Amino acid sequence: MTSPLLSIRDLTVRFETPRGTVTANDRLSFSVKSGETLGIVGESGSGKSVLCRAILRLLPSPPAQVTATEIRFGDQDLQKLTPAGMRRVRGQDIAMVFQNPMTSLNPVWPIGDQVSEGLRIHKGLGRSSARKEAIAILNRVGIPNAAMRIDDYPYQWSGGMMQRAVIAMAMAGKPKLLLADEPTTALDVTIQDQILALLVELQRETGMSIVLVSHDMSVISETCDRVAVMYAGHIVEMGTAATIFKSPKHPYTYGLLRSMPHIEGRVGKLAGIGGQPPDLSRRLPGCPFAPRCAVASAVCRERPICLASLDDDHATACHFPERLAELERKLAS
Repeated sequence: MTSPLLSIRDLTVRFETPRGTVTANDRLSFSVKSGETLGIVGESGSGKSVLCRAILRLLPSPPAQVTATEIRFGDQDLQKLTPAGMRRVRGQDIAMVFQNPMTSLNPVWPIGDQVSEGLRIHKGLGRSSARKEAIAILNRVGIPNAAMRIDDYPYQWSGGMMQRAVIAMAMAGKPKLLLADEPTTALDVTIQDQILALLVELQRETGMSIVLVSHDMSVISETCDRVAVMYAGHIVEMGTAATIFKSPKHPYTYGLLRSMPHIEGRVGKLAGIGGQPPDLSRRLPGCPFAPRCAVASAVCRERPICLASLDDDHATACHFPERLAELERKLAS
C-alpha cells in the first residue's frame, strides 16, 4: 500500500489567553493520499484554519502550543525541521491559499512582484525570468491581459481576480500539497464556481493533493474525495464524500446537511442546529456536541469521544450512531 503524502497523529493546538487555555484542535488524526482532495467542513470556530496553520508551523508561540505524535509529509517529520528547513517546504512542497485575498496580498507591492517572489526564492530565477514565469502563471489562472496588468496593485483588481492571484502565488512552486482555506469565501456564486473549477483543473494537471477547508457543504460535495467533519476542535466524522452525504452517522453531520437549502421539494424554513458551539476554554468531559444533540444521553455527557471505524473508510465519534435513525423519525414527525 502506498504511504500517504501527509500523515497527522494526535495533533493538539492550545492557546493561552486571559480567559484560560483554549483548545482549538484536540487530538486530530488523519491522512491525505497523493492526488486526492480532502474536505474539512464545520461551523466557524471549529478549528479548521488553525489546523492548516499548525501543519505549516505558522502559529506564533506563544500564545500557541502545538503538540503531535507525528506531522509527516512524505519522508519528513515537519516537527523536526529547523526554521530554515520549514521555509524550504513552505511555498514549494506545501502551499496555502489563505481565506481572504485582500489581507493575503501586500497592498503597497505590485501583484507581479508578489507572485514572482516565491520563484526567485525557491527556484533561484533571476528577476526577468521570474517576471516571465509570473505572467505565464497569471495567464494560466485566468487573469486577462496578464502581461499588461502584472504591475497593478491589489486595489486595482476585483475580489475574484485577487483570489486568482493568491492561487497563482501558491501554484508558482508547483506544490505537492495545497491547503486551501475557504478559497471561495465572499465571492459570488459564478466566481466561486470558476475558482473551484480552476483548482480541480490545476490538480488534474499537476497531480497535487488538496486539503479544502470550507463551511459550505455544497462546495465540499462538488470537489472532495473524502470529508472530515469538525466540531469544537474535534473530528467527529470522516469518510468518503458519497458516504458522508448519503449516510451520515453523527448527529452534527446530519444537522449540517439538513441546514442546506434544496432546489427540489417544498420551500420552507431552513432547519438549523439549536444552541451554540461550546466555549473552547471550558472543556467538557464528554461529547462536545451533547448539549445540542437531540438524542444525547447521560453517557454522551460523561464519556470522552474518539473516532471509531464503522467500515473501511467511514468513522464516527458518536457513541450511539444507531440513534440517528431515531432522530430522523423525530424530525420527520
